[in-house]
Amino acid sequence: MRHIVLVEDDLKLANLVKNFLNQHSFEVTILDTGDNAAEIILSLMPDLVLLDIMLPENDGFSIFKAIKETFHNPILFLTAKDSAIDHVMGLEMGADDYIIKPVDPHVLLARINLMLRKSIPNKDDNKSILTFGKLVIDKSGRKVSLANQAVDLTTHEFELLWLLAEDAGTPLSRDHIHQKMIGREYDGLDRTVDVRVSRLRKKLNDNQSKPYRLLTVWGKGYMLCPDSWQES
Repeated sequence: MRHIVLVEDDLKLANLVKNFLNQHSFEVTILDTGDNAAEIILSLMPDLVLLDIMLPENDGFSIFKAIKETFHNPILFLTAKDSAIDHVMGLEMGADDYIIKPVDPHVLLARINLMLRKSIPNKDDNKSILTFGKLVIDKSGRKVSLANQAVDLTTHEFELLWLLAEDAGTPLSRDHIHQKMIGREYDGLDRTVDVRVSRLRKKLNDNQSKPYRLLTVWGKGYMLCPDSWQES
């Protein structure tokens, strides 16, 4: 039985979510305050954390910062419908995804299952290494190095980089990336892919104002330029 920690101060909502997930073979621990939430999450080491942003005692962003270096399983933020800035901030910090409240239980279940599947390495993957100049991407080890220096990427950042690298030189549309990365159709408003591209550019020493490694191709999408990695 997979274990989820739900940090949510609305106990009515929290118990509804818990009861629904219990019916689908999940064990759920509810924390209704941000106080000591980080310590409890690290002591329990659940398979996934659902983390509300607005909490008494401590907000979700602070809890995320306190656990992200040690806790490597999926973390999904729960955000208010009208708080677009919270969505972007959560993704910028490295969260795996966000869920907008009020939560549709079946959508929540689908997103949880998707995140859990992505967090398990695929043992059937053939060992593959892609090299572009000084950039080396090792799929089997999920490692990336640039000019012999390790690049620390989250699971989703690595998956995005590998997706772009597999079709290096070919623009991939937001729709295609969104479907592959997030498992749902792009609605024209979701910033998840854009934020992750921005984070990748920063970690791969790309020029944020005039990118030349991970290009934005107007009207088509994003593209990894295969000939731009000779320098670190």
